[in-house]
Amino acid sequence: MNPEFFTIQLLNGVSYGLLLFMLSSGLTLIFSMMGVLNFAHTSFYMLGAYLAYTISGVVGFWPALVLSPLLVFALGAAFERYCLRRVHKYGHVPELLITFGLSYLILELVQLVWGRSTVPYGLPTQLQGPLFTLFGTQFPKSRSFIMLVAMAMLVAVWLVLTRTRIGLVIQAALTHPDMVEALGHNVPRVFMLVFGGGAALAGLAGVIGGNTYVTEPAMAASVGSIIFVVVVVGGMGSLAGAFLASLLIGVLQTFAVALDYSGASVLQAAGVAVTEQTFGYPLLSLTISQVAPILPYLFLVLILIFRPKGLLGKRED
Repeated sequence: MNPEFFTIQLLNGVSYGLLLFMLSSGLTLIFSMMGVLNFAHTSFYMLGAYLAYTISGVVGFWPALVLSPLLVFALGAAFERYCLRRVHKYGHVPELLITFGLSYLILELVQLVWGRSTVPYGLPTQLQGPLFTLFGTQFPKSRSFIMLVAMAMLVAVWLVLTRTRIGLVIQAALTHPDMVEALGHNVPRVFMLVFGGGAALAGLAGVIGGNTYVTEPAMAASVGSIIFVVVVVGGMGSLAGAFLASLLIGVLQTFAVALDYSGASVLQAAGVAVTEQTFGYPLLSLTISQVAPILPYLFLVLILIFRPKGLLGKRED
């Protein structure tokens, strides 16, 4: 493995992992605060991308970078206030069902408003082209921008949760909601702000991920399952665990997609003769890039077997 390939793929993997973290962080905050596993979370990601596409066409990308997450925040907070809160008292199953229904509602609305095909949500001029060239290979500015925004978001969330009054109230409401309410704080409002904030983080990921990758109705489904893998692998409710799991899965999948080695080629390089009559040849002939999509789920299964609480999970059963 030459240094050029390793360095560029590592940077690509880290940038993809940090995008996954932007998505999973909001889901982790909502789950740790409210115990709600929000099936519509990636729909807010899609909504952020489409709103940014529309807003950027009117006032430009940079105002859309701020306005789109704010609109998603308002929509998420309104959903929690008028829908989710009404079914919260009935337990987790109604909560799952209502967020599941919301994901389909958002998908249908997006297709009605913007159509079923890809929209031309392009990068702004400032983010086009390479940031630098390493060993003759270019690394794009857009991926660098994803890394920058994700790290800034991580620092901002950490500062809010650990250095501000509202952060202390949020952490206290997580473990002692009755005591927090007895002290005069509006716990339902705190939950509404947390749900809206988690949706806004997903919307922000959509703003910067939609023009770097692709903006289409299938974009929510394409990352939906992988986000739940990140949350479970990192540890349900652990923000640090989600960060670690996002980077691991991002790097793992990026390297796997780029590798074109098969079990048969490895054995042949080691001097072992492999033919079509060799036992297990169909499996040996598969390349790493072909099995790359299932690697995160294999990682999930192994984590659940050997460390059921996840990498950094601390929640009790």
